[in-house]
Amino acid sequence: MIARPRARLTRRLVDWGLPVLGLVALVALWWLATIVFSIEKFLVPAPDDVVEAFIGQAGFLMEQTWVTLLETVQGFAVAVVVGISTAMLIASSRLLEKMIYPLLLAVNAVPKIAIAPILVVWMGFGQFPKIVMVFLLCFFPIVISTATGLKSTPAELTDLVRSYDASRLQVFFKVRFPYALPQVMVGLKTAISLAVIGAVIAEFVGADAGLGYVIVQSGASADTPLAFAAMALLGIISIVLFYGLNALEKVILPWAEENR
Repeated sequence: MIARPRARLTRRLVDWGLPVLGLVALVALWWLATIVFSIEKFLVPAPDDVVEAFIGQAGFLMEQTWVTLLETVQGFAVAVVVGISTAMLIASSRLLEKMIYPLLLAVNAVPKIAIAPILVVWMGFGQFPKIVMVFLLCFFPIVISTATGLKSTPAELTDLVRSYDASRLQVFFKVRFPYALPQVMVGLKTAISLAVIGAVIAEFVGADAGLGYVIVQSGASADTPLAFAAMALLGIISIVLFYGLNALEKVILPWAEENR
């Protein structure tokens, strides 16, 4: 009984300690490279230059972080609703699958950076084109993972439930969707990483706020430390959102975690 809590504590220390150790090693190598190779600050700033830029512009950077975070979460939420609904349609009918899948593949094949300027022309420089860009990057992995999960339900399970006179809706919500949830979460975790990329792509093309806008403006003025600080914040947003979904998965799908 005592060994189990100790093993759990050791696992948590490893789970948290190794990423921190990797980050410390990366920062140390970065700092050492700037010293050994005498790299100019406007090319690659040292870690202390980035920290100084962050402290000096903390309020401004937090405002821009909030803008990018809001765009990311809103676009991702829309992609979840529309993506899961589309996957349900695909999984419910082979005819719809043959009709919708080629269209999805065609849309996904178009480079999203090519769509960004068109979205600005259509929708202006506000928040809406950024949300649409996030949606476009998140939609495809959510649909594919959810549809795959829904179609992978063992036939014997659905036959068993139907033998008890269950309706199609009952079979779907009692068997197929719960069985597909681990696969759905895979798609969501893939999409949440792409969501931040989508927001930044849209901000690169046309924006007056957001961390992508900060990076563009910093590059134009050769303020590389500020650009690195913005990139570090983007990394933090991605990590927090990903591990937030990971924690949610452990809460709603504890059995899936145990099976792993």
